[in-house]
Amino acid sequence: MRYFIELSYNGKNYHGWQIQPDVMSVQQKLNEAVSTIFQEKIEVVGAGRTDTGVHASQMFAHFDIDKELKGDIPFKLNSVLPEDIVVYKVFAVASDVHARFHAISRSYEYKIWLGRNPFSLDFSWQIHSQDLNVEAMNEAAKLLLEYTDFQTFSKVKTDVYTYNCDVTEAVWKKNGNELIFYITANRFLRNMVRAIVGTLIDVGLGKKTPQDFRGIIESKNRSNAGLSVPAKGLFLTHIKY
Repeated sequence: MRYFIELSYNGKNYHGWQIQPDVMSVQQKLNEAVSTIFQEKIEVVGAGRTDTGVHASQMFAHFDIDKELKGDIPFKLNSVLPEDIVVYKVFAVASDVHARFHAISRSYEYKIWLGRNPFSLDFSWQIHSQDLNVEAMNEAAKLLLEYTDFQTFSKVKTDVYTYNCDVTEAVWKKNGNELIFYITANRFLRNMVRAIVGTLIDVGLGKKTPQDFRGIIESKNRSNAGLSVPAKGLFLTHIKY
């Protein structure tokens, strides 16, 4: 039988979602917990990959097991998981439903704190400029919906079959000192959101114009884009099936 897990995690202490040699990942911790609870070796498959230090307020994964699960499985898993990973639901799905390949869209948020706040240090990028032109940043962000090739914002030397992504939402919203970028697409390239945010910040600071941003997209050259902003401000927030 195939089961889905809905979970969230604070990515601060992990080298991303995916298992890697000699470093701790969220996937490894979840594999260990599921294998411990069900007393057999089980490997979970995630809906996507988050990079080192990136958080997820909603992530899905699936695993297969040859028995029907009973009882409060989330409680059992949370009892052996570290406190920075929390399982909310475990539910049966059809045997051919795939956590990654059947996801229709994924949504991210990037959180910026304008100024200093000791209570948001781990969950936002703190910058000290109060003069960001959010209107210009939104004008540039709208251009993302006009394109599908985002090689410009992809991590260099990454092995992908296509740079095409269908972006359906890209908008900044400001509430007091908090500035959040919301973006949704069917898929994302490695480092894509953080590179987009860094480039849009350049627009907000007046270093680039929205028209410059269009040219940067069309250049398909990562060196033309802005910096990759810190991982701690990035959250995977929603996966749609």
